[in-house]
Order: sequence, then C-alpha cells, then structure tokens
Amino acid sequence: MSKLRWKPGNMLYPLPAVMVSCGDQPDNYNIFTAAWTGTLCSDPPMTYVSIRPERHSYALISRTKEFVINLTTRRLAKAADFCGVRSGRELHKFDALGLTAVPGFTVGAPLVGESPLSLECRVRQVIPLGSHDMFMADILCVAADDRYLDDAGRFHLEEADLLAYSHGTYYALGQQLGHFGYSVRKTGTKKG
Repeated sequence: MSKLRWKPGNMLYPLPAVMVSCGDQPDNYNIFTAAWTGTLCSDPPMTYVSIRPERHSYALISRTKEFVINLTTRRLAKAADFCGVRSGRELHKFDALGLTAVPGFTVGAPLVGESPLSLECRVRQVIPLGSHDMFMADILCVAADDRYLDDAGRFHLEEADLLAYSHGTYYALGQQLGHFGYSVRKTGTKKG
C-alpha cells in the first residue's frame, strides 16, 4: 500500500452538515449551512462554527452573540444545500423553503422546527483564523424532537436519518457497526 503526498487541505471527513439559524427578529431570521462545526468541550458543553466574514450571517451572529445549530436529515438535504448556496441578503430562507422558525428556549435565534435536534448557543469568543473566524460558544440548551423519545425516555437520534457531508457530497448515515466500548466488552460471560 502506498500513499500520495498532497498539499495541506481540509480532508477530515465526514462532517455533520448542519443548518445554523440566527437573527433576533422574524424579519432578520436566517439559516446557513456549515460543515466547519463540532464539539469543543463536554463540561461545560461547548461547540463552534467557523464562518467566513463576508457571509450575511456573520454580521448577525457578531451582533447578537447567539445562534442555533440544527442537525439535518435526509428530508432536509435539499434545504441544507439551498441554505449553503443562497444568501440571506437575497431572500428570507425560512419563507422560501417553508421551514418553521420555532422560538428558542434560551436564545433569541430561532430553531428550525423540522430538525430532530437543535443546540442553542451563546458566543463566548471569536477567533480569527484566516478564511474563516471560529465562533466558540456555550451550549445553553438542547431542544429535542419528542417523536424520537421512547416510552422509557431514551432519545433515539439514530432513527432521524441524519445527514453527513464528505468532500462536496451529502450522505445519509447508514448501518450501525458498533457502539462505544464494543471492541473491549466481554461477551459470553455468565454470572455465577
């Protein structure tokens, strides 16, 4: 097996393709799609989204210091792509796509009602990086769609048909291969 040497680039895939909603009034609500996002810390719960300064939402989030990361699904794939290629300067994306702007529990930015899980975030720090600035944020609230809860109160996000992004292409997540710790779990042991 041989490897080719390529110039440095963003080849860490797959990534979540999320719809980030922002704004503080219905007339300035916006959605943009981002893959430059992820987990920063568990305690306190923190995340980030990296945004180009010329994006319409950059100014909104800079002013309000709030945004919502909405997970996407197979059913939201076309909307996710649309929100990534069309500007909120040109049209109101919630209206154009028929998406539901749901009031946040803790932030002024709206949730995307059709998303199975939304993370309400408040910006803690902005770090200029080059082509993008990273908005580091505290996760203030997680809003979960109750249709994925079972009778015992367990949330089944795996049933949401989540979307991933890999090198310019959207994919639905597929078959479960294992769970955390399955490689070291002892099997076949009987209690004596």
